[in-house]
Amino acid sequence: MTLLEILARGGWIVWLILLLSLVGFAAAVERWLVFRRVRQGLEDYLRQVKNALRTRDYEAARTVSRRTELPLARVVLAILDHWHLAPADLKTYANDLLHLEAHGLERHLLALATVAGLAPLLGFLGTVTGMIRAFMAVQRQGGSVDASVLAGGIWEALVTTAVGLSVGIVAYLLYNYLVGRAQDLVVTLERHTLEVLDLLKEET
Repeated sequence: MTLLEILARGGWIVWLILLLSLVGFAAAVERWLVFRRVRQGLEDYLRQVKNALRTRDYEAARTVSRRTELPLARVVLAILDHWHLAPADLKTYANDLLHLEAHGLERHLLALATVAGLAPLLGFLGTVTGMIRAFMAVQRQGGSVDASVLAGGIWEALVTTAVGLSVGIVAYLLYNYLVGRAQDLVVTLERHTLEVLDLLKEET
């Protein structure tokens, strides 16, 4: 019996779980690519913007920030546009910007968390519907227990549970990994934002 035949025994709930797994996998890949792009572009951007700030070439710092699609670049550009604020107010403003960027980094992770929680529940739903089918078959046979009669319902119960748990476990692991990556990036953004604020403070 092939894997496809085994999955078919689980009925429509298995296909729904597999559809959910595709959604979760797409969300995980999209976030991983975003985090990778942010990491790779950060060093070069920091080198350019810090050099511009050290030479007081604020227009160059704005230019490189505008053309760089990174969370830190958006924060730095906003800071440069509001650096006339008092230091305490500027730091508060920067923290608010970082909060928004952190929220953006975690976008689509909710979809992955939903898959991690929903897939096992759908698996258990398949268990219940499979057992209902099995007992209905027994009732139709007048209460006589026949393995062939019970097989269809038991197949559905076991396959849906196994698939639901498998998808849920993988989605949960991916979610925790990506949340950790997002938090690391937020800490990195906070550190570099403070460095930019310190450079601006030196020039005022």
